[in-house]
Amino acid sequence: MSTRNKIIYWVATLWLSLGMVSTGVVQLMKSNEETDLMARLGYPDYFLTILGVWKILGVVAVLIPKFPLLKEWAYAGFFFSMTGAAFSHIASGTLNEIYPSLLLLALTVVSWYFRPAERKVVFVNP
Repeated sequence: MSTRNKIIYWVATLWLSLGMVSTGVVQLMKSNEETDLMARLGYPDYFLTILGVWKILGVVAVLIPKFPLLKEWAYAGFFFSMTGAAFSHIASGTLNEIYPSLLLLALTVVSWYFRPAERKVVFVNP
């Protein structure tokens, strides 16, 4: 892996991790702003706990060495969560709040694409 690709991977991964951990913690704290947002999007308050816990666990999975299959699941979870958030904002008419989810979606894709070979799942052909 080239030095350029390693830098791209780590910058995207660290920003993704920071974004997911910070939003996960805010969701677990259930601030008034977050509960109001969930209500506007049409989701129950307990959804904040689910999202917050899974975001933090996903960051742990992406950052720890080894366990490539677990990393794939974490990236998939981030992808589904952020596309779901983006479409929820579109459906609810809160387009001015869509940008954080799109940024985290882009960071998820870049981090996944540039991940080193030892962080990828290797499928063996029988």
